[in-house]
Amino acid sequence: MSNKTFLTIHGMVYAIFGLGLFCIPNLLWPYYGLQLNDEYSVFLSQHTTIFLMGIATISFLFRDVEEKSVYAKKILTGLLWTNILGVVITLYAVYIGVFYGLGWSDPAFFSFFSILCFINLRRNQQPNN
Repeated sequence: MSNKTFLTIHGMVYAIFGLGLFCIPNLLWPYYGLQLNDEYSVFLSQHTTIFLMGIATISFLFRDVEEKSVYAKKILTGLLWTNILGVVITLYAVYIGVFYGLGWSDPAFFSFFSILCFINLRRNQQPNN
């Protein structure tokens, strides 16, 4: 998959989740086993949108990065580590019982994007022919 395709898909998925957590947090979080009990917990969900939309924006801005360039390797490495961190944190949430119901989907989501990042990073490290 080209960098442009991967980064576009990556950005779109993060943007959709970011907008969802901002606009309808009381609808989404219960599917993961979380209850938003007051305006502070709603705000924290909306605050999370900063980071999700930031990752989406960075993905969109770098989607035209030249294949196999230093910049392609750097953006893909950053996204890889971001997604690996997502796997670790969400697996922990599932393990301690904070996430249940659809909670399993977050580690699966982050694992999927970690694998795609890793594959694209490997493809971008091969020398030009």
